Amino acid sequence: MTSATGRAPSGVRPPHGRTRPAGPWIFPGCPRPGRAAGAVLFDRDGTLVEDVPYNGDPDLVRPVPGAVRAVAELRAAGLVLGVVSNQSGVARGLLTRRQVEAVQRRIDDLIGPFGIWAVCPHGPSEGCRCRKPAPGLVLAACRGLGVPPARTVVIGDIGADVGAARAAGARAILVPTPATRPEEITDADTVAADLTAAVRLVLGARPGTDREGA
Repeated sequence: MTSATGRAPSGVRPPHGRTRPAGPWIFPGCPRPGRAAGAVLFDRDGTLVEDVPYNGDPDLVRPVPGAVRAVAELRAAGLVLGVVSNQSGVARGLLTRRQVEAVQRRIDDLIGPFGIWAVCPHGPSEGCRCRKPAPGLVLAACRGLGVPPARTVVIGDIGADVGAARAAGARAILVPTPATRPEEITDADTVAADLTAAVRLVLGARPGTDREGA
């Protein structure tokens, strides 16, 4: 079984009789400045925190190496930050909304606070417009933060994150993990070796290194 934001097991369908929610879950976070320099949206599992499949336990949350400092640097630069996360464990009956929120609060405590959380609770077969690689989560987060997609960067670890950014008109930076497929790395416009390198690219510390670490 893979993570809620990663690969969907074949043949899995939402529990019988479950009604599909109408859209993404939006959780406003810390107040945003009147006019931000731009926004950075992070994938959750495998990007900000270690990937624990369908995690509903805050005690299992572990930031990836460098996450705390990287997020702090972006915030200090005047950027507003959010998280965009597929959580199909909800549709599969493996997670509740309360558990998703508990994990989010723990991540906010350890790394945040984030200006917005945009979560897709749907399964891969439900045809929603928010599940990455569809653009719904990115667009919703941009609206909530008051920053247009053109001034937004999405940082994630798989092709769905890149696809969602492209579909929304945002820039994407791929930070590969063992879950990342080789073709996803090849397809990405910008690849960073780790989260710290991705932040350097966002802040322009390494101009002209679109494929750092690739």
